[in-house]
Amino acid sequence: MLFFVQKIIDIANTLLWSYILIALLIILGIYFTIKTNFAQFRFIKEMFRLLGDSTSSISSNEKDGVSSFQAFCISTASRVGTGNLAGVAIAISLGGPGAVFWMWLIALIGAASSFVESTLAQIYKVKDKYGYRGGPAYYMEKGLNKKWMGVLFSVLITLCFGLVFNSVQANTITLAFKEAFGIDRLVMGLCLTIITGLVIFGGVKRIARVAELIVPIMALAYILVALFVVFKNISSLPEVFSIIISNAFGLKEAVGGGIGSAIMMGIKRGLFSNEAGMGSAPNAAATAEVSHPVKQGLIQTLGVFTDTLLICSATAFIIILSGNYTAEGLTGIQLTQISLSNHVGQWAEMFIAICILLFAFSSIIGNYYYGETNIEFMNSNKALMFLYRVAVLGMVIFGSIAKIKIVWSMADLFMGLMALTNLIAISMLGKIAFKALNDYSSQRNIGKEPVFFTSNIQGLKNTDCWNRSQKMKNIA
Repeated sequence: MLFFVQKIIDIANTLLWSYILIALLIILGIYFTIKTNFAQFRFIKEMFRLLGDSTSSISSNEKDGVSSFQAFCISTASRVGTGNLAGVAIAISLGGPGAVFWMWLIALIGAASSFVESTLAQIYKVKDKYGYRGGPAYYMEKGLNKKWMGVLFSVLITLCFGLVFNSVQANTITLAFKEAFGIDRLVMGLCLTIITGLVIFGGVKRIARVAELIVPIMALAYILVALFVVFKNISSLPEVFSIIISNAFGLKEAVGGGIGSAIMMGIKRGLFSNEAGMGSAPNAAATAEVSHPVKQGLIQTLGVFTDTLLICSATAFIIILSGNYTAEGLTGIQLTQISLSNHVGQWAEMFIAICILLFAFSSIIGNYYYGETNIEFMNSNKALMFLYRVAVLGMVIFGSIAKIKIVWSMADLFMGLMALTNLIAISMLGKIAFKALNDYSSQRNIGKEPVFFTSNIQGLKNTDCWNRSQKMKNIA
């Protein structure tokens, strides 16, 4: 029976990932890039400026949301996880070094999709007792008047991120610590569950504070080690780029079918890592207190670049420079650990284990929040939320000790269906984000700090959080 279920899931995943999603991601990414006049490249400098955007100018009774930087950290906490260390290694071992090129390309194109979805999440966000919440489910209901579509998305993201992905993250943490330090997986799982419980029962602002602390430290430490490896092998860097490009387009790969494998692995693992267009990051984008929705659209675009162009590339360079990607039987986190050990010594195994702890734990709390805000969309019952939190903790302890191959397959299926639902929605609502970007640009061009008024976009409805004009004046 289990074999039959696995077979059905594998067939569905092949259809979804090999044909439907690849086409949609590329077509919509190019469409959004053109319609926003290459916003993901034009506003690079503005993205960094906005990281310092705060709520300090808002009167004390109006500080309802988290800062732009905190919202960036929540989404990056979810983006930056095992996919950056293990996922990249899997892509390279199965698709060859050429997969890295396609991972870069899907990030550059998909960043425009990330901009659109996160801007929409800000426009259609709602107020709750903790601050703001929103995301695809909310803009599906308020922007498209399709509550059923929002409920479908909420179910998919809660199962995928809140439960299944958190089980996978916990599994990776306990395996890494068992390998590096000999710590029993159950003991490590119990510790992880307790710490997770302390964070997730504290609400979105505690989640934001923890993410704000962990994300910069973990990303900086890993990037510094990767830079050391790169500078140590600086003379080999042109060869690395040559290997990546030649494997992405080479004649040998075309004859052997390698290009198709490289494209599929690059796009699939790239999306799993940076989440552009998937509909997950908008849930974090909606929590921010900003004067204009486009600010979070740009911030979350920077998140895509941070994840793929920095952290995934760091892993790719470490692996390719080591040459271990051609070894038989090496894949996943083991390939990353051995490759780094070749460059810096045996302490790399412990370093990777600690990185996995920080990366995966930050993903657990980010993923949890995505489920929370979507359960709030379906039903704000306190008992249901309590049950969800208990279920998350249960999946963390389960994942800590289980073998979960079929769970990974189910995660891919849920992730694909979730992305498909979201891509359909943002293709229909994209024009709203384009108008918001034009409004933002026109204000910046005359030297103003952009402030959003719903009247600036004709026919815009169901945007209660943006209808308080006095509040907007206070923010400005």
